[in-house]
Amino acid sequence: MPVIVDGKLCFFADSAPRRLMALFSVKWSTMVLHALWHWPGQRSRPGELQRSLQGISKKMLLQTLRELEQRGLITRHVYPVVPPKVEYQLTPLGKTFAEPIEQMYQWGLDNEAALDEMEQNYRKAQQPGDPV
Repeated sequence: MPVIVDGKLCFFADSAPRRLMALFSVKWSTMVLHALWHWPGQRSRPGELQRSLQGISKKMLLQTLRELEQRGLITRHVYPVVPPKVEYQLTPLGKTFAEPIEQMYQWGLDNEAALDEMEQNYRKAQQPGDPV
C-alpha cells in the first residue's frame, strides 16, 4: 500500500517495494533464479550454473548463491560423496519470487526492439559534448 505524506508518494526504507527492489540490486540474483527456474529438475551444481551465466565469476556466483540461500529462496543439497557434490534448488518461496522475474524476462524476449532502442538512446546520451 503506497504511503502518501503531504500529498506525495513516499517509499520508506522498510516498505515492501523498497525491500523487493533491494533483491534486484544484486546483478546476478535474478539471473541465478532464472537459470534454476529453467534447469531440468530445477536443481543445478555451481559449475553448471557458472557455465550457463556468461561473465559471472566463481566468487560472485558463490556469494549470490549464499545470499539467496540465506533469504530462503534456494536450498543447498550436499551429497556425502568424494569428491563433494553440491546442488542448488529453488524453494517454494523462491518459485513464487521467480514467477514475476520470468514475466520480466519474457517481456525482454518479446520486446527486444524496445531494448535495442533504449540502448541506442543511452549510447547517444553518453556521447562526449552532449549536455547532461
